Amino acid sequence: MMKKKLLLSACLALVLAAPAFAASPKPGEKLSDNQKLTYWLLDANKTKDPQKNSDVEGSAIIRQLFEGLYNQDNAGNLVPGVATSYELSPDKLVYTFHLRPEAKWSNGDPVTADDFVYAWQRLVDPATASTYAWYAELMNIKNASKVVAGDAPPADLGVKAVDDHTFQVTLESPIPYFVKMTTHASTFPTLKSVVEKYGDQWTQPGNLVGNGAYMLTDDKIGQDITLKRNPNYWDDKDTVINEVEFLAVNDKNAALNRFLAGEFDYVEMPGGQYPRLKEEHPDEAFAVPHSCTYAYLFNLSDKGPEALKDVRVRKALSYAMDRDVVVDNILRGGQKPAYSWTYDATADFTPPVTEYSTWTQDERLAKAKDLLKEAGYGPDNPLKLTLSYNTSDDHKKIAIAAQQFWKKLGVEITLDNMEWKVYLDKLHNGDYEMGRYAWCGDYDEASTYLDYFRSGGMNYGKFSDPDYDAVMAHSLTAEDPQADYNKAEEILADQMPLIPIYFYMTDVMVPKDIRGLPVENVLQNWYAKDVYRVAE
Repeated sequence: MMKKKLLLSACLALVLAAPAFAASPKPGEKLSDNQKLTYWLLDANKTKDPQKNSDVEGSAIIRQLFEGLYNQDNAGNLVPGVATSYELSPDKLVYTFHLRPEAKWSNGDPVTADDFVYAWQRLVDPATASTYAWYAELMNIKNASKVVAGDAPPADLGVKAVDDHTFQVTLESPIPYFVKMTTHASTFPTLKSVVEKYGDQWTQPGNLVGNGAYMLTDDKIGQDITLKRNPNYWDDKDTVINEVEFLAVNDKNAALNRFLAGEFDYVEMPGGQYPRLKEEHPDEAFAVPHSCTYAYLFNLSDKGPEALKDVRVRKALSYAMDRDVVVDNILRGGQKPAYSWTYDATADFTPPVTEYSTWTQDERLAKAKDLLKEAGYGPDNPLKLTLSYNTSDDHKKIAIAAQQFWKKLGVEITLDNMEWKVYLDKLHNGDYEMGRYAWCGDYDEASTYLDYFRSGGMNYGKFSDPDYDAVMAHSLTAEDPQADYNKAEEILADQMPLIPIYFYMTDVMVPKDIRGLPVENVLQNWYAKDVYRVAE
């Protein structure tokens, strides 16, 4: 993989002109006759609409069907996608992207700057009802907040097509990681004529027109999805994998058995299995860093229980969570206990040491008991709550453990599990008390985590704190935002709108003949066009 350095001229012209990663064998390797990739999903896919998707697995599918301005290589570096280069104005507010003229949609139409304008306006348009509309606000695009709030029309968003192959974006204020954010699926182009022709059915097989390396050929209710190579993709000549199949298996143990039988090319291990599998399959078992934090969210909205409005209750529940038991006894795959929100290996970020992380678990438990007593709960008035989670054996094990941790406080917990689509709708609608959650970085910078809890963000728990909002607003213009990020983490530890539990390490099984899946990119963004199989 090759990446040229950024070039800086007097007009601040920045160019990322490295060739796309070519999926070609190394010396001594021979390509296999079988160039099909079968990839595991935990849950059925909910949508393939770039502007409506909100989960990691959906993004993995969309990344094969569509392509944004920039992609990432296996180490997480930016490489050209539809854009071949960009220029930044002297005031660092205007980005001008130059689009490759050979980029085409799967129906043969050219990909133009207007397609990006349409998609980005569609993202913020209240009529789209995208849960990721806030992402355009995080990108600091001019007028994004006004459009999302319904106070300005989508046409006022700071994006325009200078010509067919020049896309220009104007920001409210400079942010140094803006281009990194263009690798996110919500920024991928969509073809207006197709969306308008088919409406809500535009992402169905036979209707969907994408600009990615693959086309959707079959979709069995999100459970079994088949993609085949797009001959109109601009870099199809360097693509090797001919077919990608996504299969949803909600039981990790069943998925592992199917991997061992040769039916899957990628699965995540069940919790606690990594030590055994690494010993038995050293060339196929991997523990891969992944920028995600596992947590339980408190519903602080009007729909949430009154007990959780009391910060003493929230702190008590967090303190009593024995994170070491979760990572050392249940997961056993390199995960780390989390006492803060932002993933600990995020680029250019040093997590602050929260006070309660320095206590022993016995000290945390004693403090938790005191806080619950102060809040008025005890044997004569036990705290009763429901913990919801989406179906998964690992989620179930952790939830049962949490139930036992909280039992030591006299808290009575009802466990409620459901399949992913139903669970996601309940999170969106605020129909839960405490909910399992995991946030994975959309880009490798701390704000991808900390902006989540600002008022008006995705923020399913509806936490709102003016001091927190002020700190995050200031971070946008700070020369070094680390101090603001530390302050934001301190506010979260003080207000405890969530229980951070662990930082991810994704334990996966990949066959020995697969090449090109990332192991160094903490975002774990992958592209089937960069993958190939070798003959064994």
